[in-house]
Order: sequence, then structure tokens, then C-alpha cells
Amino acid sequence: MVLVLSEEVRDAIDARRPVVALESTIIAHGLPRPRNLQVALELEDVVRQEGAVPATIAVLDGRPHVGLDKEQLERVANEDGIRKLGHRDLPLAVASGASGATTVSATALLAALAGVRVFATGGLGGVHREWTVTQDESADLGLLARTRITVVCAGVKSILDVPATLQRLETLGVAVAGYDTDRFPGFYLSDSGHPVEWTLETPRQVADVMRAQDALDGPGSALIVANPVPEAEQLDPDLHARVLAEALHACGKEGITGQAVTPFLLDYLVRHTDGASLSANLAAVRGNVRLAGRIAAAWAGT
Repeated sequence: MVLVLSEEVRDAIDARRPVVALESTIIAHGLPRPRNLQVALELEDVVRQEGAVPATIAVLDGRPHVGLDKEQLERVANEDGIRKLGHRDLPLAVASGASGATTVSATALLAALAGVRVFATGGLGGVHREWTVTQDESADLGLLARTRITVVCAGVKSILDVPATLQRLETLGVAVAGYDTDRFPGFYLSDSGHPVEWTLETPRQVADVMRAQDALDGPGSALIVANPVPEAEQLDPDLHARVLAEALHACGKEGITGQAVTPFLLDYLVRHTDGASLSANLAAVRGNVRLAGRIAAAWAGT
């Protein structure tokens, strides 16, 4: 097998103990140094507090790792030249011996291949604004349509076209449920302004849906558990609306297109909200990781 499982993760999987997959893009590309390493260690600790084993995923020297030790986490956080890898990039990275941090799609794929069923992240990618012109859609959606994994997230990034993303998920057959809410969260915001048709209220209920997926043996697709950031920790909605409008205008004025759009908009939000968007982002990730630990425990039957 090309996958390298840490001893801790392998032992947990073999013993059917709870495991939570974590992406590494937030470490390498989402936060400044040294805060990125501090957050990486903190998130792993949150998983452990819930009785689960953290499995942070990355590719190092062409080898996909599911579960990193502290030295490997430090490498992802501090080494220059760490690439950003979606699932399409994995064969190229493996064949060339490259190192990279995994996005949602790559993390979900590698986690599923390793036998890890629960994955926590911040916000999913989705359909970009002005899709009819750009045809720009995140690879996350297609991968989740054919990967049996449960993704705990704070909805999709609010810089995207949220209703179009929800429609696309429906078309692809990806199940979406709000966690203790009938509203779809908006990453930085508790409520994107759009409803969800299904609500799950406990980790046990989520695990029951996962078991029903397996019992029905239908198409191998994901379950999205949309967990809103607490209202007290969300970005002020008025500030969010104003700065996002400014960011979109600046993006168009500067001719930013393609893969450069998302990092440009997210960076603009951080800088023009005095870091408040980053604080809301981290609050959402922490909440998602904690919930994922509880869901993994329920799934494992503990």
C-alpha cells in the first residue's frame, strides 16, 4: 500500500476505536507561522479530549501519511515549498516525490482509503459566484459524491454561491443535514440564509445515518454534517456583508481568476475585519473537530 498510517492510527482502526481525519491545508496555507503549528496541535488535542485518535493527513516526499507525529506536523507547518494538493494532484505528488498539504478532497479520499469514516474541516468548497460565466466549481463536490465519509463542517465558505452549491450537492446525491439547526451555516456565519431539509441533534443520530448508508448499500457518497459556528463567535453579519462586497469588487478590479480567487477573498476578509474573520474561522473549526470526535465515538460504539 502507498498509504503510510501512523502506528497510533493503525492500532485504533484495527481495534475499531474512534478516529477523526484532519486536513493539513489549514496548517500549511491557512494560518501564519507559528500560529499554524499551535492550532494544529490544539485541534489534535481537541480530538483526544473526545476520546478519539486524530489522523492529520499530508503527503511527505511522495508518501501519503494518515496520522502525523509532532516532527511531521512541524515540517508541514514550517517547511517552505509545501504544495497544496487536491485529490487530482495525489498521483502526481506520489510519482514525483513531492510534499504537500491536503485539501478537503484529498483528505477525504485518503481518509476513506485508510478506513477512517469521520473527517472534520472548516468549510467546504463549492460553486463559485458567476458560475455561468466561469464554470468554476470546487473539486470537493465531485469527490464527496463518490466517497463514503462523514464530513463535519461549518457549511461552505461564504464567499461562494451557497444556494447553487446546495443545489449541486442535491444533484450529486450528497446527503446534507444541519446539526441542531434547520438552517445551513455560512462558514463565518451561523446562518447562510438558506434552509436544510434534515436536522440531526445528537452524535448518535449521525452514527445511525452512517449505519443506514451502509445497510442500504447505495452509491458511495458522503454525509455532510453542517455544524454552525456559535452566534456569539460568528463574524458580525453586517461587517461580513460589507467587506465581502468590497472583496468581490477588488477581485474583479484586479483581474483575479481561477484558483487565485478563494485565497484572495479569504485574505481580504482577514485584513479588512482586523482578524475577526480568522477568529470566527478557528471557532468554527474547533467546534467541528469536537463534534467529529463525538460522532466518531458514537460510530465506534463507545
